[in-house]
Order: sequence, then structure tokens, then C-alpha cells
Amino acid sequence: MEENLISKKELLELTKISYGQLYRWKRKKIIPEDWFIKKSSFTGQETFFPRDKILERVKRIKNMKDEASLDDLAEIFSPKSSDVMLTGSELSNRKIIIKNVIQICYPSENMDKTYSFNEVLYMDVVQRYLMDGGISIEESKIVFETIKSSYSNYLEKNCEIVFIRKMGVGISMILALPNQIYFESLAKIIMRLQINKCIEELKLKLEELF
Repeated sequence: MEENLISKKELLELTKISYGQLYRWKRKKIIPEDWFIKKSSFTGQETFFPRDKILERVKRIKNMKDEASLDDLAEIFSPKSSDVMLTGSELSNRKIIIKNVIQICYPSENMDKTYSFNEVLYMDVVQRYLMDGGISIEESKIVFETIKSSYSNYLEKNCEIVFIRKMGVGISMILALPNQIYFESLAKIIMRLQINKCIEELKLKLEELF
């Protein structure tokens, strides 16, 4: 199914932003270049965007631009890792990752261990899966091992982590986006998460706390 698109003209009218703002945000990489989709139209060529993504992004930019510079916004929306380092106790006390999730992901470590941004991201993904309620604790360990062992192959790329179940057996995988996946009727997609969106939201959460 083709992604729901919005034209540049409709976007500017709907969000009340200017042409200049839109392309300034593009130059700063606050809006990804691959969201600018060229399509033929009866007037020649027109620019379209993935509707839900661009509307959500513009709303966030407008809400944050008075408190953060364009460079700060570019860092927040970048798929690159942050240089943050936090202990398990800090993650738990600041309600970034709950203690039970830390212990599921790193059972042999005490709460004084320091975690990198990517390690926090892995736990954040597991936490999202568990909070959704669609998978068990044992299945969450499969999700953790998948992202921990495979995400390095997708750094700064648009990808998602998917969990499927067939006849009681769960399988987790990371896939590059965009993609279209099809499974036989007995297999069910339990949950899928865009990792870049998780990175963005985790950065925003850390930005609010620090």
C-alpha cells in the first residue's frame, strides 16, 4: 500500500509555515531529505511528503523552536547516538528505564553500571514492547538480543524492529525502511517499532531531564 502523502502546497497552508522555513529546516537536516518526494503532476513536478511523519515533525519543531536553536533541534532529530552516559540507578530514578527492564536486559550488572546511549536505546525498545503488553518477559529477551547484536549494521539508517509469532513461537528481526513484509496466515505481527523514532523520543526525554 502506498504511503499517504501530502503536497508541499497543502503542508504550507495547513501548518502556516513558510517556504523559507521548510527549506531552512531541510538544510539543517531537521526534516530528512528523503521525506521530500518528487512526483509528476499535470503542472510538471510537485513535491510531496509522508503526511503523518511531516505533520508530526512540524508540530514538534514549532513547539520547541522558541526554546531550542536549529542546531539543537538538528541534534535531537538526528539518527546519530548521543554521548550521554548514565548509570542504572540514574536511569531508574529519573524514570527513563524502569529497574525491572534494566535487570531483564543486563541481569549480571548492578545498578552502578554506566550505560551508553545505544545501550539505553536497546533497553528503551524492550521497555516499549513490554509496556505494550504483547510479549512475555522471555520474548523481550529475544527483542533485546536482536537489537543488541544487529543494530550496529543499521546505524544512522532508517529501520524498524519487528516481532512476529507463529504457533506460540516468537521471532524478532530488524528491517531497513521502507519495506513491505508478508507472512503466511499463521504468522502474526505482534509489534513493530521504528528505531529512529525511538532515538528521537529518547533524546527528547533526556533533553527534558537535563
